[in-house]
Amino acid sequence: MTPYFFGYGSLVNRQTHDYPDAHPARLRGWRRAWVRTAVRDLVFLSVIEDPDTTIDGLIAAVPGADWAALDAREAGYARVSSGGAVIHPISPAPDIAHYAVPPADTGVPGDHAILLSYLDVVVQGFLHEFGESGVQDFFDTTDGWETPVLNDRAAPRYPRHKVLTADETALVDDHLARLSARVE
Repeated sequence: MTPYFFGYGSLVNRQTHDYPDAHPARLRGWRRAWVRTAVRDLVFLSVIEDPDTTIDGLIAAVPGADWAALDAREAGYARVSSGGAVIHPISPAPDIAHYAVPPADTGVPGDHAILLSYLDVVVQGFLHEFGESGVQDFFDTTDGWETPVLNDRAAPRYPRHKVLTADETALVDDHLARLSARVE
């Protein structure tokens, strides 16, 4: 049977990939967190185990179990079996994996930042899949908002950046303001 991935960040935005048979889904027992690693000077959006949290995301098929392109895209992460933690509409249930930065690789000190062009793509995906309440839930089930946000909208550094509408941009900015995030 074809395996699937569970995406909880940029992979929720279908405009960033062409993986087939995509469906909204939920991952039980995990929450998102911005984490620092020695791999790069920007933070990764990862997931950490949390038995009290369930997060929204997107599952999609990985045809032929050819993980090479997705593994390359998710460099710096480890592919983790999701086991039965994903709530989804597919029957019989396929094998599902998600990506997470290994805990041993996190916690590196430094001035790492969140790319706003990356965050924009993530929020746009959540808005299209789950509406404004899904965007609110994204922000509320993600830790690490004390991390500075680098405003690179004028010259996006994220390779899969997308142009947001004025309303989408305002939605991102309003949530960052609500969380007192520091945008530089």
